[in-house]
Formats: sequence, C-alpha cells, structure tokens
Amino acid sequence: MRSESGPVHISAALSELIQRRGFAQAGGQAQLQTAWKAIAGTETAQQTRVTGLSRGALQIEVAGSALLSELVSFRRVDLLRQLGKLYPELKIQDLKFRLNSAIKK
Repeated sequence: MRSESGPVHISAALSELIQRRGFAQAGGQAQLQTAWKAIAGTETAQQTRVTGLSRGALQIEVAGSALLSELVSFRRVDLLRQLGKLYPELKIQDLKFRLNSAIKK
C-alpha cells in the first residue's frame, strides 16, 4: 500500500485501506445523519437529507422551499448550537441548506 520498502504495521495498513475504500466515509455519513435527525426531529429529518460535511459545514438538502426558508431564517442558529452541544466531536461550524424537490416528503 505504501511505496516504502519493508514491513508495514497492520494498523497502518488497515487504516490506509479503510481510507482508500471509503469505508470511514460511509460510517461518518451515517453518524452525520443520526446527529441531524436527533437535533432536527423526525418530521424535519424525513423532509431533508444530509449530503456531507465540507470544511466544517454540514450540507443538507431540503424537500420544499417553505421548509428551506424556515430552516435558514428561523432554526439555523438553534440547530447549530444543539449540534455543537450534543456532538462536539463532529466540529460542525455551519449549516448549508439546498433545495432538492426530488426528496420525498
């Protein structure tokens, strides 16, 4: 896996394999979705989808423009505060919402 010659410690080899295959990202995505559902609530979570984390900003797609407006204008600050309090290890600094009408309500 490495270009160095000689033996590689098994933990280093497994870590590199997990990273290359994207297994850690899949687990991370599930953790982000769980955190979002916990703070946003079931009803909001059903109308949204976490698409990832980029540069400290949680990326969320929203099913409708009314909910998008509500999240951006009224709930964003509180949701961000709750994420920081309940999931500080995720180090989420911002929430980015985007409309995606293909999400089923």
